[in-house]
Amino acid sequence: MDLNRHGGSVNRRHLLVTGHLSLATSSKATALNRIENHQSGVDVNLMITPTKNTTNKSNSKSNARASELLHRRDAPLETRTDLKPAATRDISAAMNAILADVFALYVKTKNFHWHMSGPHFRDYHLLLDEHADQLFAMTDPIAERVRKIGGLTLRSIGRVARTQRVLDNDAEYVEPLDMLAELADDNKAMAARLRQAHNVCEKHRDIATASLIEVWIDETERRTWFLFEATRRRN
Repeated sequence: MDLNRHGGSVNRRHLLVTGHLSLATSSKATALNRIENHQSGVDVNLMITPTKNTTNKSNSKSNARASELLHRRDAPLETRTDLKPAATRDISAAMNAILADVFALYVKTKNFHWHMSGPHFRDYHLLLDEHADQLFAMTDPIAERVRKIGGLTLRSIGRVARTQRVLDNDAEYVEPLDMLAELADDNKAMAARLRQAHNVCEKHRDIATASLIEVWIDETERRTWFLFEATRRRN
């Protein structure tokens, strides 16, 4: 009998059995791990190494965030708003023109207030002072609305002069009734321009600015009414 041959056959059978036992043990351990993970609420399918696509998406989001921060540093006065850039541009242009007109009409009203004369001096003097206060009260809300929607507003008297549509009156002397009639026309024109600005706001769904304009239209029409009645002559 060949012992070496017999012994080799035994060793091979031992290795095969051992291998099968190792595989069986490994499979059993894997199954037990899956059961434990399932019981602890862990999704085995999610227990994988992040893929290249996941990493790229993460990097893309980080780059977008960094780009946004850099843009905000470069444009520190660009207020964040849900309005589109076109809305900010159009509404800011309309309201800055209104703001320039309000400043110009305010100064003109104070000019006539200071240089009023005649037998109705007190009544006209006080009326124009009231109108001037009302006009000046409009300036801050107008400018702040422009800033709230991400725009820039007027910075100087020079910018007001370049933008205003109200004509100045530097005459040495103006008759009292001519003063009132001129202011009545200026206020009437302002009401029309406020309506135009209101249309721009409605187009871009800027409800807040449109609401303020509605109040200013009413106040402007009231000034026009009072000035018109003050200039009426007896039939």
